[in-house]
Amino acid sequence: MNREKIVTMLARQGILVAFALFIIGFTLANERFLNPDNIMGVIRSSAILGVMALGVTFVVISGNLDLSVGSMMSFSTIVVLDLHDKIGPELAIPAMVMMTLCLGAVNGFLVGYLKLNSLIVTLGMLSAIHGLTLTYSGGQNMDIADKAGTWFSVFGRGSVLGIPVPILIFGLLSAILGAVLAKTPFGRKIYAVGGNGVAATFSGIRRARVVFSCYLISSFCVATAGLIQAGRSLGSQNTVGQGLELEVLAAVILGGASLMGGSGTIFKTIIGVLILGFIQNGLLLVGLQFYAQYVVTWIIIILAVWLDIAAKRGRLWSQIA
Repeated sequence: MNREKIVTMLARQGILVAFALFIIGFTLANERFLNPDNIMGVIRSSAILGVMALGVTFVVISGNLDLSVGSMMSFSTIVVLDLHDKIGPELAIPAMVMMTLCLGAVNGFLVGYLKLNSLIVTLGMLSAIHGLTLTYSGGQNMDIADKAGTWFSVFGRGSVLGIPVPILIFGLLSAILGAVLAKTPFGRKIYAVGGNGVAATFSGIRRARVVFSCYLISSFCVATAGLIQAGRSLGSQNTVGQGLELEVLAAVILGGASLMGGSGTIFKTIIGVLILGFIQNGLLLVGLQFYAQYVVTWIIIILAVWLDIAAKRGRLWSQIA
């Protein structure tokens, strides 16, 4: 294998090579790393991040960003916990989903129809939704009064045939959204809009409608993640989703979705989520403090963006120094 082929392989598959090296290193450092219970625990703990990443994958493929998902998840969690005791879980869940979809619709309208920059819009929405959450909760944490007597915990703590419900939700949503993205005309329109929005418009694709729909899908996934989080804890701080937007974006990019739009798959996003989850778990098992994960996440984001750009230009280094 010549040098050019090696460079191309590293540019396209370098993150998987790095992940394999991480796995080998963590396994040698701690024999519990590949224990079945640990593996199941990592997948279960990654389900919330994974569900959010599924929706953001649609947004990124369409050529946009969504940095508001962390604050939006805090909002959805707080709302469903508050409404649980006021109107019951049967009404609280659809009410929370509708409220979260409204936030996604604001993002979609501003980016899709008004053609505002998605980075600026969603960064502003991050702060706005955080303020909305604090206003709604009065700055207080939310807890379900009768934690022992509610069936609501099934979303975060339940299991079916030995498989945790969060994993089942993640798997089912992955299958549905994966099919939508890969097998439907709507999915092809998303790739077209992300690849070349102007060309897509001239070919008859309603770009604004596609972008708007992608933000609605993202907000629905956030609402689902908030439901899992609320069911797991039956109580929550109003900042529970703070910082998750960066982890979600890291997972999506790790899975191969391009920040420039037009590429990415649901399957690869799942791989990206698992890579992030197992690396964070391995760091804890080898004795690093949890805050070291933030540094590692930053390194992973930089590495993933570098490899994404390198894959497009066919070399790891720029010709212009």
